[in-house]
Amino acid sequence: MVYFFIQDYFSFAYIATHSNASLPVFYKISAVWGGHEGSLLLWAFLLSIWMVSVSFFSRHLPSLFLARVLVVLGAIQFGFLLFLTLTSNPFSRLLPHYPVDGSDLNPLLQDLGLIIHPPLLYMGYVGFAVPFAFAISTLWGGEGELAWTKWMRSWVLIAFGFLTMGIALGSWWAYYELGWGGWWFWDPVENASFMPWLVSIALIHSVMVSSKRKIFQGWTLLLSIIVFSLSLLGTFLVRSGVLSSVHTFANDPKRGIFLLEFLMLTVGSALTLYAIRGKKILFHGDLSKEGTNSKIELFSRETAILIGSVLLLVSAATILLGTLFPLVYDMFTGKKLSVGFPYFNRVFIPLVIPVLVLTPLGPLSHWGHNLIGMIVKEVRWIVLLSILSSVGLPWIFTKDVSFNVVLGLGLGFWIIFGTLKKVVQKIGKQGGVLGLSLGAWGMVFAHIGIAVMVIGVTLVSYYQIERDILIKLGQVLSIADYEIKFQNVEPIEGSNYIGYRGHFVVEKRSHDKVADLFPEKRIFVVQGTKMTETAIDPGLFRDIYISLGDQLKDEKWTVRIYYKPFVRWIWLGALMIALGSFLAAIGRRVR
Repeated sequence: MVYFFIQDYFSFAYIATHSNASLPVFYKISAVWGGHEGSLLLWAFLLSIWMVSVSFFSRHLPSLFLARVLVVLGAIQFGFLLFLTLTSNPFSRLLPHYPVDGSDLNPLLQDLGLIIHPPLLYMGYVGFAVPFAFAISTLWGGEGELAWTKWMRSWVLIAFGFLTMGIALGSWWAYYELGWGGWWFWDPVENASFMPWLVSIALIHSVMVSSKRKIFQGWTLLLSIIVFSLSLLGTFLVRSGVLSSVHTFANDPKRGIFLLEFLMLTVGSALTLYAIRGKKILFHGDLSKEGTNSKIELFSRETAILIGSVLLLVSAATILLGTLFPLVYDMFTGKKLSVGFPYFNRVFIPLVIPVLVLTPLGPLSHWGHNLIGMIVKEVRWIVLLSILSSVGLPWIFTKDVSFNVVLGLGLGFWIIFGTLKKVVQKIGKQGGVLGLSLGAWGMVFAHIGIAVMVIGVTLVSYYQIERDILIKLGQVLSIADYEIKFQNVEPIEGSNYIGYRGHFVVEKRSHDKVADLFPEKRIFVVQGTKMTETAIDPGLFRDIYISLGDQLKDEKWTVRIYYKPFVRWIWLGALMIALGSFLAAIGRRVR
């Protein structure tokens, strides 16, 4: 299919719809998954990569167990290949009559983001089929005595790492491409990838407890089923045409019905098997072995992980409710209803705050039993440092302190200081930094990455400055500590578009030049679509973001300018989380 796109074989209906002879080669390659049929072909291709990887790297597993895992993965692959063949064949031809040129790729997708974002996101989506297959194989054979949680753990971590990078790159792509300056919109399709991400965090920690303490095995099985079920649900929502979003590609009801039936069959079969065989795994003889304590104390690391897992699952359920409710409401009333960010912020943030509190508290607690006084002694200085930092730093730099800023920064510093204390404890126990395992470093990077994200979200949400203005050539605008001069506008022409480019000069108030920014307005010739190309001066501590609009009759231009402090910390934190998951996946203990 990649070869056919490069060679402009417009006799294929899919290529004629999503490509054009004048499209740059690298966009022709990414256009392979720029539409419905191609994206599902990518889905099946990546699943085949996961299947080959499992069969190659799991040869040490019992042959019968591995055979059942591959049977489950093969059944999932068969379902998607059947879906491609019957409803979404990307190789359908237009013979004998076909166009000499294509309709072009959606201008919004003619970007580097399409090349990187979907493959990474799908690697995460599809990767959760592996822990799902491990869980079904365990239930199928009833072999709770096997170390299936240890075998599963690295696959969960790798899939989570890919999904994290995919979501982060999608957020970054929307930030610089759409021209509205935001990094998250609670779009239904964004939610479709966010829900399995949340539950996969719960699964990672549940797998860790199951492999170390021989408890939560039934919970781990259930979470494995739920994570992959949410991945399938996300595929259904995006590919069925039931949602209206820039990310959706299909609008054929037959496709939606097939996906819904496949989703119901897969999830229904898995949950039925869990209902029948889960009890046998949950109360397996491992729990009664000498030295294994199945009793869970109230103040313990196990309890902290369990509470955090339940909260993550509930938060995913609230997002699912907000995503599906408009569809159900439209079905029964025929009226349109929108559920926007006020709902999601009000229900999600109160649920995630306790999870952030528990993030360093779990590692600082002991397995088994903890005395309240011992926990207080462990964290009292961390609490004090977090409060002083969250209040003092905003006051020093801005003289503006609000409760929301203090809360967000306080949670971020609480995670950082708590994680660093755990690192110091581990170094002391292991006799040096070199004694720390890759798993320990993975925990450090992932937890500090969460803190960096929280700090970035807090600061950009509260301290960002937005200006939508009308401006003439030569006019100067002040924003934060910068002055921005609108220098000129010139026409431009690309391989498949025409348009104009603005020139803005960014200077400090001391008149020290910072950057030249060139936002563009493009008109794609084939489709006649107008697109905005933003110009950004990036920095570790702030972004200056300019989006050029249209020229009005009085020679003024509409311009959107943003000053966004610490916005890059959001994606930096996400990349740290992904790095942590990969380090933990290849660690000595996991192997």
